[in-house]
Amino acid sequence: MSRLGLLALQLLVAIVALALWQLFATVPMFGKVLLPPFFFSNPVDVFGQVLAWFASGVIWKHLAITLWESILAFVIGSVAGVMVGFWFARQPTVAAVFDPYVKMLNALPRVVLAPIFTLWLGLGVASKVALGVTLVFFIVFFNVYQGVKEVSRTVLDNGRMLGMSERQLMGHVYWPSALSWMFSSLHTSVGFAVVGAVVGEYLGAAAGLGYLIQQAEGVFDVAAVFAGMFVLSAFVILIDLAVTSVERRLLVWRPDAVEGRG
Repeated sequence: MSRLGLLALQLLVAIVALALWQLFATVPMFGKVLLPPFFFSNPVDVFGQVLAWFASGVIWKHLAITLWESILAFVIGSVAGVMVGFWFARQPTVAAVFDPYVKMLNALPRVVLAPIFTLWLGLGVASKVALGVTLVFFIVFFNVYQGVKEVSRTVLDNGRMLGMSERQLMGHVYWPSALSWMFSSLHTSVGFAVVGAVVGEYLGAAAGLGYLIQQAEGVFDVAAVFAGMFVLSAFVILIDLAVTSVERRLLVWRPDAVEGRG
């Protein structure tokens, strides 16, 4: 399927979903409205709220803060996950020693950590970034670790037979093997970085999209709550497109990877 055809189908799904939402929220059926506006609002009111935010400019401050927190969490968590994942994969003894502790930390519910980070780091950016890092790190870590471990033994033996040093093996064998795994995790991590920032803002902040949603919930403004979620969704898609662009450049040697996203 061509890229244009795929985009058309994706837009069609969105249009149908929004049309059904508008229909069920405004047109009585069987004697009542199936989606009461007080609880579900409707697409017209939601997008009206989005336009009002952008027209007044009130959204830009909150969007910029959430963007900064998400980018910091994404970059720090991803870099740390890649480095530790490579280290553990190349040092089996270290991985074996720390394995139960890594699993224990990964099992901790992140929502429980949010108030702790707020207590330690305050209501500013740092506590939201810390929460986002805990979400991103483990996703990237486990994928990179597995990607390095999955390197073909035959390729490694051939490289060593040709006289490649450990540094050359890292650059020409281990790193390419881990790249596809790493980018697979980065696409997931984008959403989790934003989730970490928004949850932190929701629990305690003076600005940000999470704060905006929390304030809307406090006055039962359902349209504003859904508007905040739609802005967040578009926000995540844009960041994911940036990750995809980088992926295509770095994985240009893999035709299947590029074609799969064509």
